[in-house]
Amino acid sequence: MDYRHLKTRKSMHARIVQELGIEIVSGKFAPGDRLPPEPTLCESYGVSRPVLREATRVLVAKGLVVSKPRVGSVVRPREEWHMLDPDVLFWTINVTPEGDFFRSLLTVRRIIEPAAAALAATNATEEDVVRIRRCYEQMENARTSDALLEPDLEFHRAVMAATHNDMLAFIGNMMSMALSESIKLTSRHPDTHALSLPRHKAILTAIEHRDPLGARQASLVQLENAKADAETILVIGARADR
Repeated sequence: MDYRHLKTRKSMHARIVQELGIEIVSGKFAPGDRLPPEPTLCESYGVSRPVLREATRVLVAKGLVVSKPRVGSVVRPREEWHMLDPDVLFWTINVTPEGDFFRSLLTVRRIIEPAAAALAATNATEEDVVRIRRCYEQMENARTSDALLEPDLEFHRAVMAATHNDMLAFIGNMMSMALSESIKLTSRHPDTHALSLPRHKAILTAIEHRDPLGARQASLVQLENAKADAETILVIGARADR
């Protein structure tokens, strides 16, 4: 799925959630701002108060707003948003410049992935290693960048699962949408397949050899190289846009 192309929501409830959500994450409504009053929004969307209030409850559940009596819906501070919520992440991807999103995600990946790879090298079962190896083999067999995407994502999910830490496994799954955007960016490099395989093979080999320091280093190298690939692509794109 291409998360950078918004689809028109079928139901009015879903449309209200999406449009208000995008306006919040894009900064049209800043933290501390009040959303338009209920009567204004009801008239704008042509809906009843119960429909609008149900949509507002969804935004509350995503951490974007808080409803206050006699005040209305107020946008919460950005650090309180549920950034790994699929919708919030989806909206953020759509309103954030590609390079900025990649760099923000890379910071998170640098913190999490090397430590997770080291933990996987310590905790992985034989079944875990087989799963990671199978993902790598599927990456080897991929003939196009599109075909490479899913096994690449599954490789990283498998490493997170191999830590046998439920929170890390959950984070790995929740980050899949964001990671897919990162992989799509780096896959625009003409040598993406040749470059990606040895980097992932190094992570796999270190985990197979139960080498946590090697796994950490291999993960760091993979991320640094992904950064270099992405920056090259972004520079080329910026020149082409001039």
